[in-house]
Amino acid sequence: MKKIGILYVKGSLPNFEDFGKLPTHLLKDNGMVNGEKAYEVLDGLIIPGGSIVESMSITQEVTRVIKKMNSQGKFILGMCSGFQVLAHKTDIGRKSPCPVEREGLGILDVTFHPLIGTDRVEAEVADESFLTRGMVGETVTGFHCHTYGDIRGEAPPILYSQVKRTDYTDNPRKILAGVRNDEGNVVGTMIHGSLDENPSLVNNMLCYLDADEEETRHIQQANQELLKKIKGEIGIGLDIYSDYRISLKQKTTEIPPFLMIASTGSDSGKTFLTTGMVGALRRKGYRVGVLKVGPDTRDIVPSLYLNKEKMINLSSIKIGGLGWKGLEEIITGFKGQPYDLILIEGVMSIFTGLLNEKTPFSAAEIALAGNIPTIMVSGCNKGGIETAALDLASHLKMMQKLGIKVSGAILNKVYHEGIAENASRHIQKATGLDWVARVPKAQLAARGGTPEVEIKLEDFCLKAMETVEKHLNVDEIMKMARKPVFTGYISYDKIRDVYLS
Repeated sequence: MKKIGILYVKGSLPNFEDFGKLPTHLLKDNGMVNGEKAYEVLDGLIIPGGSIVESMSITQEVTRVIKKMNSQGKFILGMCSGFQVLAHKTDIGRKSPCPVEREGLGILDVTFHPLIGTDRVEAEVADESFLTRGMVGETVTGFHCHTYGDIRGEAPPILYSQVKRTDYTDNPRKILAGVRNDEGNVVGTMIHGSLDENPSLVNNMLCYLDADEEETRHIQQANQELLKKIKGEIGIGLDIYSDYRISLKQKTTEIPPFLMIASTGSDSGKTFLTTGMVGALRRKGYRVGVLKVGPDTRDIVPSLYLNKEKMINLSSIKIGGLGWKGLEEIITGFKGQPYDLILIEGVMSIFTGLLNEKTPFSAAEIALAGNIPTIMVSGCNKGGIETAALDLASHLKMMQKLGIKVSGAILNKVYHEGIAENASRHIQKATGLDWVARVPKAQLAARGGTPEVEIKLEDFCLKAMETVEKHLNVDEIMKMARKPVFTGYISYDKIRDVYLS
């Protein structure tokens, strides 16, 4: 049987997509596959996305495997962060006044620079490679989910994506999204999901391996066994394992319950707490799907790292014309899916965009239209605990006026328990809400003095999970979720009337 490896190290996302159901073996940081040197065993290698560059997870042993497989003419496919591994270097200092560079292996003659992109895309095939043989001029589909998407260099281009929006700004154009080495056996691309959505790419990879029908069937069977093995582990290298309470093949006609985690503003800790909840629930055996309000799907990547779920077409809820799918289609799309819970991370403040005449334009309208219970979060790191409590109470009362089901509130990044206890009482008295929780400020390992904004997935996720398990009752949170019912969006006039009343 042909053997296709997938890099399985801290910070990698081996389940972010199916990779055409091709991976059959794990390549870990020791450079071995089942006790043998990987370059002697594997016929090809896929390097997935994630935070591999930031996590600095490429060991000398893995480096040797990749370089040896390249010299042997075996195929290597780098996806997003995996692409960056194959490049010369990546500038990860998006908000730094000077570059913060991480070295790659230099197999592909490009460098990476900050450029945020989260569009679903169509991409034109511009040149031949093991991946794109016979496809020049054709179009492939997939999605971007990157912070460093500005590719510069001399490597032969093979893919150009048509994007609508980058760096939070509408800017339609074609951008470089894939290159190859001179020999054509090493390819890097930024287009996630491309193998799953475009069978021609997968067929080209199988043809490159001279895999016949029987070998292809064996590859697919081995892939299913590999998936079972991978999904039993929470994250990578955390030494946490858990079986599912439900079978992933369980048949149901029901829509799973939904719950939204929203906030009073950005930097409140929504992503951190959502990630921690997902990890804590996964440890208990729950299967949790994670969605994002709006287009910035990067925010749910840490959750997907922990629970080993895919980014799918339903992962982004459209607001203001931005995002992937409308709420009604998303709710319908989850009917019959064996999930215990669908957790939705809001965007900015739950009310940001509420008074825009284009509807829906806010997380509040999504919660209301789907009858989705909501937990509100307010960070105490900016105006202090007292201000955070007042902010929460004000938000909660407006949500109640609009008819949004409020299930709980969290004071996050608490630095003084006594003050926070009194602040919690104020929230309960002002709103009538029973469930008000407090979470202290988490201390992540220092990353030096540079103003980096990206995270090491393994550190962020483990700390989030530990924090939630210590300070929140996830069994109570599970009970707050309800089956969504799409009732339509209320009009701008009605929103304005309630807001001004």
